[in-house]
This record gives sequence, structure tokens and C-alpha cells, in this order.
Amino acid sequence: MSDAAAPAPAAEPVTATAAAAGQSSQQQPSKVAPAVLVIGMAGAGKSMVMQRLSSHLSENRLKTYGINLDPAVVGDLSFPANIDIRDTIHYKKLMEEHNLGPNGAIVLSLNLFTTQFDQLSNLLAQRALENDFVLIDTPGQIEIFTWSAGGAIICDALASRLPTCVVYVVDTVRCQNPVTFMSNMLYTCSILYKTQLPFVVVFNKTDIVKHDFAVEWMRDFEAFEEAVSRESSYTSGLARSLSLVLDEFYSNLRVVGISAARGDGMNDLVEAINEASAEFERDYRPKLEQLRKEKEAEEAARQQAQLNKFAADKNAGMKVAMNLSDAATAVSAAAGASGSRKAQVKLSKINYGKGSHEEYDSDDSDSAYTPRDGLSYMNENEEDEDDADDDEAEGDEYSTAEEAEKERLQFESFKSFLASQNASSAVAKKPQ
Repeated sequence: MSDAAAPAPAAEPVTATAAAAGQSSQQQPSKVAPAVLVIGMAGAGKSMVMQRLSSHLSENRLKTYGINLDPAVVGDLSFPANIDIRDTIHYKKLMEEHNLGPNGAIVLSLNLFTTQFDQLSNLLAQRALENDFVLIDTPGQIEIFTWSAGGAIICDALASRLPTCVVYVVDTVRCQNPVTFMSNMLYTCSILYKTQLPFVVVFNKTDIVKHDFAVEWMRDFEAFEEAVSRESSYTSGLARSLSLVLDEFYSNLRVVGISAARGDGMNDLVEAINEASAEFERDYRPKLEQLRKEKEAEEAARQQAQLNKFAADKNAGMKVAMNLSDAATAVSAAAGASGSRKAQVKLSKINYGKGSHEEYDSDDSDSAYTPRDGLSYMNENEEDEDDADDDEAEGDEYSTAEEAEKERLQFESFKSFLASQNASSAVAKKPQ
């Protein structure tokens, strides 16, 4: 991308209105240059309007910053462009790689370019302080600004950094047909409500046909109805009905007639752009600031809700971890108790085998262990479990007398522990 600014003028810049009148003025305080988005159907003369407007402003010592967003331009541009989409997007390669037609490739090119438009808007915010106008030419495929996401991104990005207005160029010659005129007005209405920016309708090619008839049709419904009545096409009735719907829409439009070929009406166009920029600062910027605050509040509320949810999930996780820890402790204790009972069963069987078993009597009626026919000391509530342990114990064999003696000593120690526990319990039960 090239980024060469226009050479500095010899004198201080003047306001567009004063320059148009050929008057000198005092130095004005620095302000942000408005962004002028030139939109129109193919063949309406957008590039010629860009060239004539840029030349007119330069003649009046007003600096411009030009941007070309049309990737299908062949050859040199007719106006000085500081940024050209063709430097980064290769239109014909997209057609070949994605098997697209001309219109689809243009829409795709602009959508790809808008993915980096935040960087361009930051650059324009700086250049707007050094220039008087930012002029932006667009492709003739106006569906980009009626339904495509690329057009919405461009308008929102520009409006967030610069005072922005839309200049919609209309081919006056083709609008002599009332049905074609109504079609252009529908596009105008659609783009206006899609972009939600100050709007200027420019009837170009007034050197061929004056635009007075179009202004009359917009102001006088009966005049347009009379023109439509002379049409025999089936769309004439639709055009007549739509004219009633658009009557209020016409009242809020700025309409200018120019000739880009001869330069007629350029002073009126610059004045209309200045009025649209002032309207943006007066009416549109407060709305944008309000929308920005609402979005920031929604984002803050969303983040707070996520934090609250995270905190709740964290607390729930801690409770689950504590419950799991308690359960693990209980399971470990139960496993230890079960292991002690299994060892008791095994050791009692060993003693029986050696013929040295001593029957254990407990004076504590609450004890969980009681003698059963001199076979083992078992828990009466767990007969099934101990039967399984018996089967397992029967399969154990001890290869040496030392291992058997070690197991017997452990059992004697366990019996001593039980006797001490029973004695403590008996003392506790005696009346004081």
C-alpha cells in the first residue's frame, strides 16, 4: 500500500464553503477530516466523481486522502489514491483459485480486505488529522452495502473513528424512466437504513440531462404518478405504490446534481458533504457513543456472570473433593478393619493346626468377637464374608516353622489388645 500524502499547500487551508466561494479565511482549528464513502451502481460515474471532487478540493487548497476499494479497476486510477486494494488483493487469482465469476470475486476481495480493516481505520484516524477530506471509492456491486458483511464492517469501522457520510451516485440519464428511477430510490433507501449514516444523493451526468425532473418526482407524488401512468409495463403499478411509501424518505434526503465530466455543481456537493459531517457529529455520534456504552455494559455483565459461574463451580468442586476425601478415609478404615479380621481367622487356624489354641472368653457382651466351637473368632454379622475368607485361608501354606511362629506371635499380640479393650469396657460399666 502506498501512503504518500499530497504536498502541503502554500497557504493555510480554508473551509470548503469559503473555498467554493473563492474567499480567504483565517486559520481554522485542527479537526478530524470527514470520510466520504462514494457508492453507486456500475456505470454511474463514481470514479469520475472521485477524480473531479479530488481535483476541485485541491484547487481550493484542501488536502485529500484517497482510497480505492475496487479490485477490478484496469490500469491506472483516475484519482490519486494513497491506499489501493489492488496492492494486497489479486482479483483475477481469486477468480481462478475459487472458480468465481467477476461479481463473486469482487465481493470476496472486499470481504478479505475488511478482515484487516481495523488496521486501516487506525491509520485513517491519524491521516484524518493531517488532511481535510478522506475520499473512498467502492466497487459498482452495491450488494456489498445492502447485504454483505463487508460493507457493514467498513461503515462501522469508519464511523467509529471518523465523521462519515455516504455519497450515493445515480445515473441521471437512466433515471428518465420512472421504473428505473424507483429502482434506484429503493437501493438508496436500503443502503441508508443498512449503513445508518448521513446520506447525500448525487445525480451525475447533468451535462446530458438535467436532474430537475428527478427532484420534482421526489417532491411531488402526482408528477411521478403522471409519469408512471405513461408506462405500460407490469411494474408501473408497483412503482406507483412504492412512491407513496418513500414519500417520507425523500423529505430527509440531500439531493445534488453534478456533472463530473465538466465539474458543474461541485461547490454544492462539497457543501452537502460538510452538512452531512455536521449532522454526524450532532445526531449520529451521540447514538454511537450510547451503543458503545450499552455494548460495554453487556460485555461487563457477561464477564461477571462467567466469573460467578466459575466461583460456584469451584465451590461445588471443593465440596465434592471433601466428600471424596471423607469417603476415601472411611473406605481405608474399613479396609484396615477387614484386614485385621482376616489375619485373625488365618492365625487362629494356624494355632489349631499346631494344637496350641487357647480359647478366648470375653466378659464384654457387646464385643463383636465371640468364641464359636473352638474353631475361630468371627463376627456374627459377617458369616458370609468369613466363609469366603476361610476358603481362601485353607489354600495358604507355610513353608517354614519360622513364618508360622511369626504369625502366632502377631495373633497373641492382637489377643492381648482385645483383652485390654474388654477390661477397659468392663471397668467403665461398673457403677460409681
